Amino acid sequence: MNKKWEFYNSDNEKIKEISEKFKISELLAAVLVNRNIVNEDDIKLFLNPTRNDFHDPYLMPDMKVAVERIVKAIENNEKTIIYGDYDVDGITSITVLTKFLKERGLDVSSYIPNRLDEGYGLNREAIKNIADEGYKLIITVDCGISGTEEVAYAYSLGMEVIVTDHHEPLEELPKALAVIDCKRKDSKYPFSSLAGVGVAFKLAQAIGIKLGLEEKEYLKYLDIVCIGTISDIVPLIDENRVIAKLGLKLVEQTRSPGVRALLNAAAYKEVNSNTVSFGIAPRINACGRMGHERDALDLFLTENIVEANRITEKLNEYNKTRQEIEKRMFEEAIQKIEIEHFKENNAIVLGGENWHHGVIGIVASKITELYYKPSILICFEENEGKGSGRSIPGFDLHAALCNSSDYLEKYGGHEMAVGLSLKKDKFDDFKIKFEEIAKNAHTEEFIPVIKVDKEINLKDITIENVKNLSLLEPFGEANKTPIFIYKNLRIDSIRALSEGKHLKLTLKDGNTIINAIGFNMGGYSEEYLIGDKIDVIGVLEINSFNGIESVQINMRDIRKSY
Repeated sequence: MNKKWEFYNSDNEKIKEISEKFKISELLAAVLVNRNIVNEDDIKLFLNPTRNDFHDPYLMPDMKVAVERIVKAIENNEKTIIYGDYDVDGITSITVLTKFLKERGLDVSSYIPNRLDEGYGLNREAIKNIADEGYKLIITVDCGISGTEEVAYAYSLGMEVIVTDHHEPLEELPKALAVIDCKRKDSKYPFSSLAGVGVAFKLAQAIGIKLGLEEKEYLKYLDIVCIGTISDIVPLIDENRVIAKLGLKLVEQTRSPGVRALLNAAAYKEVNSNTVSFGIAPRINACGRMGHERDALDLFLTENIVEANRITEKLNEYNKTRQEIEKRMFEEAIQKIEIEHFKENNAIVLGGENWHHGVIGIVASKITELYYKPSILICFEENEGKGSGRSIPGFDLHAALCNSSDYLEKYGGHEMAVGLSLKKDKFDDFKIKFEEIAKNAHTEEFIPVIKVDKEINLKDITIENVKNLSLLEPFGEANKTPIFIYKNLRIDSIRALSEGKHLKLTLKDGNTIINAIGFNMGGYSEEYLIGDKIDVIGVLEINSFNGIESVQINMRDIRKSY
């Protein structure tokens, strides 16, 4: 697949100025300039955030009202329940607030809807059961902002509700006692992109301030907050970066038996954003996807390392099952696409009998990544279909569903990811309509774009420079791993690895050998020969082998030099 390489118009004078002033490499300075982090205070905050860089939680809408109500509940020992979500953000949100409020003496419990039976968010049956059990106060985390009817129902049963969420509000807010969401139009909070767990943390911080607690009483949960924040793919800038940067330090030395057990299971050499995104998050999310969301919460809440290890074994099994189901569904989807020539369409819409809707979103992501087209996958059980969709930059998936809503029962989401349901007899009509929308958007002309931070040469390929770039960690949304271009390298050796899946190169600049690896780039081994001159774009990383460190390029794309 062709990819477009885009280059920043870097201000070389500014790069040198920042490099000299902060005693950092020009590579690191170039990335800061490209991210528009150029004034002294912003650079200091980005490279070395501290606990003093958190915003005032009372700038959030309704925070004071929520805190006063929760303090009253603590004083009166009222039965309180935290209602969350089954993904990592939801599980960590419940964990932080439950642990913090229990330590304050509150009679607090939690509820997580089952993904397979109940779906996301508040539902009437759960609220009825909560009321029957004598709860007086519901605090939502990572959900609730769209639960207008459900909140009203809770009040009709004699309960009060505090909503904490980070999703986009509808035109009408729920009539709850307090609605804490930085995306509210009337919010004066200086940052609007916290994860759900970030909002829960700010509530704990606000309660801590009200009760005159030491900072450590809420800051000690930053390891959990960090895991939820990184896993939820929110932009790792501003306060999210403070949470992630400080939180990762706590993850390394965590006192949580559950987090420790997950780290051991993931078996990563170092703790960074990749450890969370690819080692921890999939195991937690597998619980919700397989319908065992409570196990993930029990893991985070336990104080017993033996129990933590036992639960982690279960999570490992859920994750293996999830991987097997995902692999089977992906292979079935690819087979349908190839046989029916769907890859020639502007969008890919597939339906399958008895596909598992707990993992269908992951498969849709893989289909979109492979073919670089918007995709929607729907699993049918008799006449009912539930689906997930993923998009590519420039095609608004949610708007496309709005324009084809005549064929849908329900839908929701945003520009890049959606969920939907429809009747089986409406599927073919929906498919035709969606393809028409994608065709009118000319998605066949869309190609992946790779942003390149800087051109490098031999003097830049040093272990010291690469280690200096680690100051940019943690990487994630809005703070991508920097990508560099190295031109006019001669191929010294080339081979495919893992049955043709990956690509291994040794490249020459003069007489110096540079190692390069390209994951899922094995096909290039048949396009290039030893002696070819190529330009390479990729990430600089340190490879350790037999105790010897060397710099290698983790390639994102290659092309012949001109």
